[in-house]
Amino acid sequence: MGVVCWVVFWVLLLRFKFWFVVCVLMGFKAGVYIPEGLMCEAEELMRILGIRSVSRLVQEALKLFISENRWRLRGRAVGVIGVVYDHSVGDVDRELTEVQHRYLDIVASTLHVHLDRERCMLAIAVRGGVDRIVRMIGELYNVRGIEVVRPILLSAERG
Repeated sequence: MGVVCWVVFWVLLLRFKFWFVVCVLMGFKAGVYIPEGLMCEAEELMRILGIRSVSRLVQEALKLFISENRWRLRGRAVGVIGVVYDHSVGDVDRELTEVQHRYLDIVASTLHVHLDRERCMLAIAVRGGVDRIVRMIGELYNVRGIEVVRPILLSAERG
């Protein structure tokens, strides 16, 4: 066991006496508290999906968490920016189109969905540099008539 693993082991053991933490080969084993209701739901989904290993489930959850948030750090991202807006407010449709045209280098496609008589949703597919995507999201937030802006982005970087 490497020196770093031993240090982590003792720090966690001293800080969280009830936790069992050990570094094993190239992995890290940790005890985690999971509320009963959450574990019951997870076990039901595991049964339905044919997943037999809780460790595998936790690993996949961590990979998804990292993938969904790594884009915030650097590089390139891909995904969808969901926008719900009230089309009766001012020139919101025109302004949204103008924002998309300013970012043609990252906007791959747009889907327009009518939610009701007043509200619409855009699903804007994007891919490109995180800095450009973040600037576009900022501009979308500032368009009058926008109710919700929800980016669903994944890192396009490997590793």
